[in-house]
Amino acid sequence: MILVINICKEDFHSLEFVKPIEEILKENGLKYFVRHYKEINNSDLKSADKIIICGTSLKDNQFTKDLEYFKWIKNFNKPLFGVCGGIQIIGLIFGWKLKKKTEIGFYFEDFKDDFLGLIGKQEVYHLHNNYIDFTRLNEFEVYSSGNKIAQAVKHKEKEIYGVLFHPEVRNKDLIIHFIGLP
Repeated sequence: MILVINICKEDFHSLEFVKPIEEILKENGLKYFVRHYKEINNSDLKSADKIIICGTSLKDNQFTKDLEYFKWIKNFNKPLFGVCGGIQIIGLIFGWKLKKKTEIGFYFEDFKDDFLGLIGKQEVYHLHNNYIDFTRLNEFEVYSSGNKIAQAVKHKEKEIYGVLFHPEVRNKDLIIHFIGLP
């Protein structure tokens, strides 16, 4: 069972950021359930085999003020995948700094090694105002760092992945590769 975490402050934003991920999971016959981050409980975390933290709109940064809801991430030992706001949450939980830079549209990122099926130069879709300063990423490996911004990271010991771009828009196979992890 896959837990999809909605970090959207406004319900209608979930149509753009959560619903496409749900559609990818449905199309592939995968079982999942969705919870807003403020509603997650220990039972949800225990029943989930994998977790995807979705992104949210450019003007929605409420999740950065509500990090107490995400303390479980540091000790979580199942596969976890953060998209855009999700990678920001992961970074903040691990003590990184949030910085400002707006990137909107299609960009080419160069993946130095295989990252959930992506390798070499790939077109991705960006929609963010913030990013994580990766100069202190001791526990994480950076797989792509276009514009000197960590675009794709993986924890060195755990199955924790994060991307700043939106694979639900372009690169949907990335989500399927994550789901296929043991």
